[in-house]
Amino acid sequence: MKYVPVSQLGERPLISMLSNIFHELPDGIILGAGADDCAVIDINESSYLVVTTDMLHRMTDFPTRMSPWQIGWMSAAVNLSDIAAMGARPMGVLAAFGLPRDTDVAFVEEIARGMRDCARECDTAVIGGDIDTHDELTICGTALGTVPKGHLLKRNGAQVGDKLCVTGYAGSAGAALYSLENEIDAPDSVLKALFEPVPRIREAMALASLGYLTSMMDTSDGIAMSLYDLSKASGVGFRLEEETLPLQPEVEELMSYDRVTLNSMALYTGGDFELIFTVRPEGIEEVLKMGNISVIGEVLPHERSISIQKSDGTVLQVERKGYEQLKIADNT
Repeated sequence: MKYVPVSQLGERPLISMLSNIFHELPDGIILGAGADDCAVIDINESSYLVVTTDMLHRMTDFPTRMSPWQIGWMSAAVNLSDIAAMGARPMGVLAAFGLPRDTDVAFVEEIARGMRDCARECDTAVIGGDIDTHDELTICGTALGTVPKGHLLKRNGAQVGDKLCVTGYAGSAGAALYSLENEIDAPDSVLKALFEPVPRIREAMALASLGYLTSMMDTSDGIAMSLYDLSKASGVGFRLEEETLPLQPEVEELMSYDRVTLNSMALYTGGDFELIFTVRPEGIEEVLKMGNISVIGEVLPHERSISIQKSDGTVLQVERKGYEQLKIADNT
């Protein structure tokens, strides 16, 4: 068998390969490996159980300026954001810690407090886990949630003519990371977007209850990458309007000298953990009444691909790039 390093294959092709191996679904499993943000299990006449897991590492996932409390917060948030993406209410989080033998106990205590506080923010708790020794700090979380069957949101329901929306701001976490890497002073409000992302649990449940949404996922890997995932799942294309991408005022001020880089951040950088979703046209006014939501485009036929209309009227292809594990340096 020919040797192929996983870094050459990349995260999504590797997930696809593994999902083909794990394709058998026992009775009661509605969605399995690789199909969506969570696995979905039929538990009773009215509800589904949704389950997700995520692994984070000291070297690749936690910027050096993150406090141990923020490391814990992030470790819970990445899993709870996936629960939100399905429109579900979290039931609890499990956490497995891989710890180097010389890890300070106080450091671990602060990580635990961060996880607890993020779970509390989402009206849930850390309910169990495991501890083991490891060469590098590694935290693997598993989150569980429940959702009424009529409220379950997946990636594969977008229809031509739907409006494309996103919660919160785009590119804030990317701007924070950019400032750290380039030793640029950034306000705490920007750094917080990277260090303490808030899973949109309440917003997701409220949106799901309206009955107008047709698909949803989170933007943890960036808007562009999320659109390619939604496109593949739903068999549709998208047209974005650059001027409608919601930018945090502090980020606009921070990056005012380089608007091109700022717009690229809004489209291609991950870490924001917002929700990106499609809405039937007749429901858009009701959705926007919730606040903190922007319409950024619309759903087109699949053959129209994914494009963005610039402020000068030109239309460009959106590149398939964003945050991906395992990829080599250019992330393309």
